[in-house]
Amino acid sequence: MLVGAAVAVAIAGSAACVDAALARVSRVRADEMAEQGVPGAQRLVRVTADPARYFNLVLLVRVTCEMAAAVLVALVCVREWGVSWKAGVLATLIMAVISYVAIGVSPRTLGRQHAPRIAVVGAAVLIPLGRIMTPFTRALIVLGNAVTPGKGFREGPFATEAELRALVDIAEQHSEIEAEQRRMVHSVFELGDTLVREVMVPRTDMIFIERGKTLRQALTLALRSGFSRIPVVGENTDDVLGIVYLKDLAGRVHEHHAGESVELVESVMRPATYVPDSKHADELLRDMQAERIHLAIVIDEYGGTAGLVTIEDILEEIVGEITDEYDEDREPVQWLGEPGDLAAGARVTARLDLDELGELFSRDLEDEDVETVGGLLAKMLGKVPIPGASVELDGLSLTAESAEGRRRRIGTVLVRELPRDPED
Repeated sequence: MLVGAAVAVAIAGSAACVDAALARVSRVRADEMAEQGVPGAQRLVRVTADPARYFNLVLLVRVTCEMAAAVLVALVCVREWGVSWKAGVLATLIMAVISYVAIGVSPRTLGRQHAPRIAVVGAAVLIPLGRIMTPFTRALIVLGNAVTPGKGFREGPFATEAELRALVDIAEQHSEIEAEQRRMVHSVFELGDTLVREVMVPRTDMIFIERGKTLRQALTLALRSGFSRIPVVGENTDDVLGIVYLKDLAGRVHEHHAGESVELVESVMRPATYVPDSKHADELLRDMQAERIHLAIVIDEYGGTAGLVTIEDILEEIVGEITDEYDEDREPVQWLGEPGDLAAGARVTARLDLDELGELFSRDLEDEDVETVGGLLAKMLGKVPIPGASVELDGLSLTAESAEGRRRRIGTVLVRELPRDPED
């Protein structure tokens, strides 16, 4: 039993040594070693490409062997001194010293001092071992997350990602980085758990153009809406045929000015890229970078159009809302004439509550479906409003005035009281 305990400690120490070595070797370093022709470096490249999987495997081997050694030592102590508190205390002290020295300190020191060589040797063992034990480690992680309050880590808390998150939190607590920097680092990791449906522009907020519209109509829509890329649809919004680009429209109209009112938009549209709404945002970002596309149509599980997503939508998950030089902070209500002059009207933000607008113009504007001025305007129009769109309601004229932000949503609405008929 003592020989078995010694073997278990040796294996646990080797696992700790490999763990420390892998933590010191980056993916870039592994690629350099492979290019230099270092024997076994190709296996190390495979390990560094999926670090969480192999870090969890190394931890499982170390913990299993360490516990096996403790059990064997405890059995020897019980055989010599019987089932007593002395045997328990002695076994605990022996394993505490052995674990601290032979597993905790010495192997990790060696792993850090000779990281490249030990990492190469460890990779040769971990790859075949991973084929056998990875399903077991993943099952244990799922079980651990199930009994843990809150949301657990998909790859387990032993992966380098979780460790780096903890280091970032500590750095922020010691004022070494700002809170916003800590948030951005966490957002980068969370991007891997974010689905496209969570960052996309929903279908109800999309601007479309029918395939039968002319180039002039498409150019007008692009200039009024502020979008440089507009989906082209066929029979309905689930039938997205392609994407028309403002640059293509302007170039075609400039070259063939006479055909702007005759040529149809489908003649200059480009093929659309379709992605499922269940795709992870980080994977989509890599694909969009590789394929040089900025906009993709998101498809739901039934094959219908769920929305669209752009590179900027994904980047906003990391850096926050992106605005431009045309965006500015506005007062919720700006009277165009004297305060209270209903005929001159007021400029209100699209997010103003209907109740507040009703109080300003002495109207009852409650609606069961919407709560804001912008929502009411969209509901009455039956489509996404663009600057210049206007409706009339209860003696009031509501006109969409300006588009704000990268998504070009209506920011302000002009509200005026319509002239009353003298007979009324």
